[in-house]
Amino acid sequence: MKMKKMLMLSFVIISLLFTRSASAELTRIADNVYSYVGVKDSSPGHSFAANAGIVIGTDAVLVVDTLISAKEGERFLADIRKVTNKPIKYVVNTHTHLDHAFGNCVFARIGATVISHSADRALLEKVGAGILQNSGNYGLKAEDMAGTVITLPSLAFSERLTIDLGDETVELIRTGPSHTEGSVVVHVPSRKLLFSGDILFTDFHPYLADGDINGWVKTIDALLAMDLDKIIPGHGPLSTKKDLREMKEYLLLFDRKARELAAESQDAGVIAAELKKVLPPRSMAEWMIAFNVKSRYLGKM
Repeated sequence: MKMKKMLMLSFVIISLLFTRSASAELTRIADNVYSYVGVKDSSPGHSFAANAGIVIGTDAVLVVDTLISAKEGERFLADIRKVTNKPIKYVVNTHTHLDHAFGNCVFARIGATVISHSADRALLEKVGAGILQNSGNYGLKAEDMAGTVITLPSLAFSERLTIDLGDETVELIRTGPSHTEGSVVVHVPSRKLLFSGDILFTDFHPYLADGDINGWVKTIDALLAMDLDKIIPGHGPLSTKKDLREMKEYLLLFDRKARELAAESQDAGVIAAELKKVLPPRSMAEWMIAFNVKSRYLGKM
């Protein structure tokens, strides 16, 4: 437990060193779709630069992810209200890691139905309270998390769920375990648009510790087969299928090389240094390479 805490503290310290300040605002992606994209402030209090967005129908608004805290959720809600005053009826958690789901409480308070895959609902129920209680391990201050309450999805599904917002249909799809066991995508077929959650990180080194690499690759293949023009990743700028292909290549390369190196050395720094030589460059979160090595390939601590 002590080693795990030390690992999390080093994760936070390095993330702060690579933080780049920039204000985020909702970007219009399509006529009725807005999102944060390409956020540069990757500090813990700013949700580690997670993206979140909305789909607007004639009858209702669907929110995709809720950021890391009540404070961040309130900021997001205020930005939504600059765009639309329509009722927010649904919230979808693409997965329930803290930077995407701890703002749920803000939207549940205004009557939104919070939705996730059943596996990730179970994950949040199991670990959410503990993570919130020990949020300092993630570099979060008490004032960052003030008012935050773990709010479980009230509606869970297994493979697919279709939501009618009034003249706009949204499809929630889970093809298999990937970034988490229950990671889902939010598909807007009429716009050829997808919110991928953390199945896709673009120009951002991904978090791999909870991932199923084989399932993740199969999920990316399924997304590549869809009719898509625009993809909003979990972290990073607006993307396309090119970025999905690069994500697949990154995952396979990282996993193969990390296993090879871990068979020869238990020094995370040495392994990370070698990985940096072969991984494609990404401008955000280089510290995540060593974190993934420690947490996934040298055993959970």
